Amino acid sequence: MTDLSLYRNIGIFAHVDAGKTTTTERILKLTGKIHKLGEVHDGESTMDFMDQESERGITIQSAATSCFWKDHRFNVIDTPGHVDFTIEVYRSLKVLDGGVGVFCGSGGVEPQSETNWRYANDSEVARIIFVNKLDRLGADFYRVVKQVKDVLGANPLVMVLPIGVEDQLKGVVDLLTRKAWVWDESGDPLNYELQDVPADMVDKVEEYREMLVETAVEQDDDLMEKYLDGEEPSIEDLKRCIRKGTIKLDFFPTYCGSAFKNKGMQLILDAVVDYLPNPQEVDPQPEVDLEGNETGKFAIVTPDAPLRALAFKIMDDRFGALTFVRIYSGVLEKGMTVMNSFTGKTERIGRIVEMHADSREELTRAQAGDIVAVVGMKNVKTGHTLCDPKNPATLEPMVFPDPVIAIAIAPKDKAAVEKMGIALNKMVQEDPSFYVETDEESGETILKGMGELHLDIKIDILRRTHGVDVSVGKPQVAYRETITQRVEDSYTHKKQSGGSGQFGKIDYIVEPGEPGSGFQFESVVVGGNVPKEYWPAIQKGFATSMDKGVLAGFPCLDVKVTLVDGGFHAVDSSAIAFEIAAKGAYRQSIPKAAPQLIEPIMKVDVYTPEDHVGDVIGDLNRRRGMIKSQDTAATGIRIKAEAPLSEMFGYIGDLRTMTSGRGQFSMEFSHYLPCPRNVAEEVIKETLERKK
Repeated sequence: MTDLSLYRNIGIFAHVDAGKTTTTERILKLTGKIHKLGEVHDGESTMDFMDQESERGITIQSAATSCFWKDHRFNVIDTPGHVDFTIEVYRSLKVLDGGVGVFCGSGGVEPQSETNWRYANDSEVARIIFVNKLDRLGADFYRVVKQVKDVLGANPLVMVLPIGVEDQLKGVVDLLTRKAWVWDESGDPLNYELQDVPADMVDKVEEYREMLVETAVEQDDDLMEKYLDGEEPSIEDLKRCIRKGTIKLDFFPTYCGSAFKNKGMQLILDAVVDYLPNPQEVDPQPEVDLEGNETGKFAIVTPDAPLRALAFKIMDDRFGALTFVRIYSGVLEKGMTVMNSFTGKTERIGRIVEMHADSREELTRAQAGDIVAVVGMKNVKTGHTLCDPKNPATLEPMVFPDPVIAIAIAPKDKAAVEKMGIALNKMVQEDPSFYVETDEESGETILKGMGELHLDIKIDILRRTHGVDVSVGKPQVAYRETITQRVEDSYTHKKQSGGSGQFGKIDYIVEPGEPGSGFQFESVVVGGNVPKEYWPAIQKGFATSMDKGVLAGFPCLDVKVTLVDGGFHAVDSSAIAFEIAAKGAYRQSIPKAAPQLIEPIMKVDVYTPEDHVGDVIGDLNRRRGMIKSQDTAATGIRIKAEAPLSEMFGYIGDLRTMTSGRGQFSMEFSHYLPCPRNVAEEVIKETLERKK
């Protein structure tokens, strides 16, 4: 049996371009997992093994690997930073016990870091912070620490101070031991010396060490009393307190350095061992019933309990389908039968493999705390629980956001139709934020996703990985419809044609709901005019009708229906009669309630050099954008705005033109707002023409 206290399941997450993948490469090199370093900008990193990743220099799917440091086993997941792939970060954080948040020394806390930090807070993952790229122009460790406090509302516990900045970065001072780690210019992480603190830094080191000690001893009352009486706590005691506070999320140990130049990496690995929790120190996963309600039981991390494992990622590679699972309790063995509590079916475990990016090692068994991949599972999807058939249970499932953008695709030739269907099916299994639908009226295949880049890469994978050439239509925005007025109405469904008839009468109010409330149904009927057993049928009739609005067939949101009264017939009334009555009532009343088109509004975060701020703001205003704030950063201005998705297509090209290639932006869905009348008329006209 392996000792779980020596396990660390960690993820590395950050904004795009903060240096996550480079940090992971350095960890693998230092732990002896790889011998030649691959650089992201050369398209040769180990973890970015997809063609699309090495070409674009970004991480698209989270990659998993295992390595060892000081007898501790690290299961490391390198996650993407681009906003279109946050789903990968979300589901990785769900199964991890700890994380390393990487921030760029000059860019600071960027938009995607905020989203990822929010996800990590939701999943209650303990983290350490690594301020990377301190060798870059404009880098400032102290500014980034302040941003972590102000922007993320987090409490960074500074553990090291940098010696020199930008091209003068020589190393770091470890505040606990008061030792300076100084690297030479060879770039070899092992070529360092432990020296005394540089004379010009002694005061600063003492000031920050005092803050560190004061924060740490708050975790232990006895230690705090001794400290207040003037007794200096030992390094062991301090480490114990820091570990306790980190796991409780009271603060986040903060380190700095340069992954690219190999400076400061050993201290991060030591911090993972010293301060991040092992699988048994994390709150156990709650078990839920089939309706998703918590049962009060938990999957306790121990090999002796019944099997509980969560499938958090499906990947298709040249050897077949891989299902990544995090084992929470029990043991997974080759040849054993497990039950998928979502489908109720059992499956046999064929091969278990330990992944290292895209290479693998065969295993015969894995146990609680492990992250492994199982080859060839048929019906398992992301978020499904694998459990002991004699002792079934479900772990808390994952919730994924709705897509905001769609495109229509068609295969270039008839022979590719079936091939395209198979390929899309595999891709949907791999990525829960990617949807494929067939438009019943036009027969087109519609792909839906989280943004332009997301769909762009899906098309690329279709063409290259699966060899299906498709023609791509114009991007379509996920418009919705809603109503703006309250309507009281009545509808009677009556059908008499020999034998038993159908009868259902309903009196109801249709009114606008709160923004973001979706569809709400309430019954205030008293006195049995509409018997209780028919209420669900009426609710279902309205709910299914909401999928198609009356203006252009977009789903209808934020509508409240209240059933006030009605009538029934002792013989002719049935659930189906009342469901049909509700559908008729929807068609009759929604047009009277002043329906309107609403469009997705995106949170846009633009980073631009100072000289081009006027152009960027003018352009955002032309796109119907609302400027929310402007902040001055080290190397430019950060503009936060809200803008309709329909106006933001192709924005990256325009932004690069305006800023001579130096501008960057990211956006994510925020909320829905009414469309201006001229835009709404145009959209409705186009949509209806396309459906003809």
